[in-house]
Amino acid sequence: MKITVKAPANIAFIKYWGKRDEKLRIPANSSISMNLSNAFSITSVDFDEKLKGDIVKIDGVLSAGSEKDRVARHLSLVRKISGKSYYAEVVSKNNFPKASGIASSASGFAALTLAASLSAGLMLSEKDLSIIARLGSGSACRSIPDGFVEWRQGSRSEDSYAYGLYPADYWNICDVIAIIGQTSKKVSSTKGHTLSESSPFYKARILGMAPKIREIKLALKNKDFTKFGDILEAEAINMHTVMMTSSPALYYWVPKTLEIILKVIEWRSQGLEVYFTIDAGPNVHIICEEKNVINLKSNLLKLGGVKEILINRPAVGARVINLP
Repeated sequence: MKITVKAPANIAFIKYWGKRDEKLRIPANSSISMNLSNAFSITSVDFDEKLKGDIVKIDGVLSAGSEKDRVARHLSLVRKISGKSYYAEVVSKNNFPKASGIASSASGFAALTLAASLSAGLMLSEKDLSIIARLGSGSACRSIPDGFVEWRQGSRSEDSYAYGLYPADYWNICDVIAIIGQTSKKVSSTKGHTLSESSPFYKARILGMAPKIREIKLALKNKDFTKFGDILEAEAINMHTVMMTSSPALYYWVPKTLEIILKVIEWRSQGLEVYFTIDAGPNVHIICEEKNVINLKSNLLKLGGVKEILINRPAVGARVINLP
């Protein structure tokens, strides 16, 4: 049966960079994230006995090569769990540029996991869906639960999964994405993870994770925006320092990225309380309270080189949007 699912991308406040187990995508540290209301994938999956092979279409283009193989491997995992042997047709579309640092693999594999499991006749728990999504793309496990999410590091596949800390309506904060690069990044996140341990700062980063996570969870619990912002901003710089000092070095930023970082710091000094965070790409996520969205957007529109502005509020996780 054909199932269509909408799943959000997510922005990590405490990042996932580096793996304990490459094959199982078990991270080197736990992470904290928020699902995004206006950055999502819509994916349909239909297992059909008439098909002679898996068909994958992403953003209107028939997939081939490694992209298709990655989706087919995930479908095979669902086939193994369900005991079904049918091939599937997968049609997926993102409302934002993929492979540009806005977690398209997270939303894509979260949507694929829920749609494929239901199409194959499985009724899985949120925990099990998160574990399966993680095997397709690590951060996809965080796009299964609602709202504000923690991905527990774990030590085995069975205990490395994401769960909801707070629902989407818990806190009125926004992620305003300044999109400055819409082309696919030259080095994928998957490849970048394998390079992380070559950085001389990697071990120090991992050792500092546990207290950092405790602090940001406390700030989240107390809705202490200033403390929350200070931690997430420092964390973004911490991760990119590891990237830039790996071997070979990874530079996901472009000149406009740094310009916006400096502008955010300037705007904050002028009384507009906003904080930046950046995933593995050039685009800048600016975190603010709802009351400051209009002023922030106005400031961004005055900058040249910002191709699009996506305003996101906390969102629910993966959801079925059609009825069979």
